[in-house]
Amino acid sequence: MTLFSKKFYAQWRAQTVAANYLRDEHFPTERLLQTIWQHQRLKRGELKTAGGKAVRVFHPGFASLEGGPDFCNAVLQIGDEPPRSGDVEIDLRASGWRAHGHDKNKNFQNVLLHVVWDGEVQSQKPNVQSPTILILQNILDAPLAELSLSLENESPRSLPENLRGKCCAPLRELDEMKLTELLRQAARVRFENKAAQFRARAKIVGWEQTFWENLFRTLGYKHNVWPMQNLAETKSLWARGASSAFEFQARLLGVSGLLPAELTRAQKSSDTYLRRAWDFWWRERDGFENCILPRAVWKFHGLRPANHPQRRLALASHWLADKNFVSKIEKWSATEISDKKLLSSLLEIFQVGRDEFWSWHWTFKSARVKKPQPLLGDSRVTDLAVNVILPWLWIRAKEGGSEKIQNEIERRLFAWPTAEDNSVLKLARQRLLGISNAKIFRTAATQQGLMQIVRDFCEHSNAVCDDCRFPELVRGWKLEL
Repeated sequence: MTLFSKKFYAQWRAQTVAANYLRDEHFPTERLLQTIWQHQRLKRGELKTAGGKAVRVFHPGFASLEGGPDFCNAVLQIGDEPPRSGDVEIDLRASGWRAHGHDKNKNFQNVLLHVVWDGEVQSQKPNVQSPTILILQNILDAPLAELSLSLENESPRSLPENLRGKCCAPLRELDEMKLTELLRQAARVRFENKAAQFRARAKIVGWEQTFWENLFRTLGYKHNVWPMQNLAETKSLWARGASSAFEFQARLLGVSGLLPAELTRAQKSSDTYLRRAWDFWWRERDGFENCILPRAVWKFHGLRPANHPQRRLALASHWLADKNFVSKIEKWSATEISDKKLLSSLLEIFQVGRDEFWSWHWTFKSARVKKPQPLLGDSRVTDLAVNVILPWLWIRAKEGGSEKIQNEIERRLFAWPTAEDNSVLKLARQRLLGISNAKIFRTAATQQGLMQIVRDFCEHSNAVCDDCRFPELVRGWKLEL
């Protein structure tokens, strides 16, 4: 039994986010519109320009922090044109293009798509160039009010270690039990946000397809989320007829654009994994022309070898080849498992046997390692659990009326061991809690809760916490207890 109402944190959060994101229940702020685009909370298969051309988003671009278009380096395909890299500008109305002077600003010359909320498209003046328009008003994947609560900003930029927020003092007055409960409730909000996104997507494509899309997204990590999602969205095409892990690998590496366009003479004359995968793909490549990704959508800079997309796709191929993979996860949710065995029991499902090539190589170009390397580690299983498996199982149980499984998934969420530390958590511990030691966290849920607080409050304020309501929330928290 909790020490206070479970709705306390959620009610405060709803008030704060609505003030930042909604003009009224039917009209967003530009900030919300930008976040909708950033997170692609759209019916992605129904995107069309104001002129009726289909739009495919390979990558929504990177949020600009230095002026100019709102998103840079997006990769888009409009109509029958080949995919192109360019910028995206977000406005509430199409008239904002000229009203804001974008038509005369050289920094906006590379804008491929003008994303707007309002459907009013003004007639084009002679000799005035403007980009293609995409209207979002009727293609959101959930109601506007729901999106305003679930969407979040990018992580804050790094700040000096000794800079602490105004909430630090009241937070440090909470004892460990009270602080843990605060983080747990924030974690619950984060968890239910993810689950709501899964439900919205499942209404369009079904539960199993939603599972694969989010599994691929998580394998993409922060660098390659959107290419991975694009691959998963075309699964019904490239998965047809494949059965073995090798066949899935050859197709996925081909469809992803990560196979070399040509082999060297030495590679052509040798019977290697790359040669066999290349031959398999090029025999059937023409049948998958419509779902091949341009190689330019992938980001490799700063990647750890274990996180290279070639290796992640090789791992996913083993899961795809297992016809019982999804049913094993469903069975896992209904099996009695102790807290100590949660991680190992899920790892047993996700870990795959030794791969002929990828157990010995990080990428196609890397040398053979001396000892075989597992394709999945403990920390990545935790990422998959808290970001995909648990929210997916929980929302399915909720929709199906299975309160027993729903309660069991919640128990597992709050018992799951900590995930790998990251820069967001390190900064948040210093600014909000005044500590640098990660040992304060005993579960992944407390980590998730702290990240949620950062996104709900820190990212809506500035370095000196102007107008941030979180300190007031913490003081009210003490009175509620």
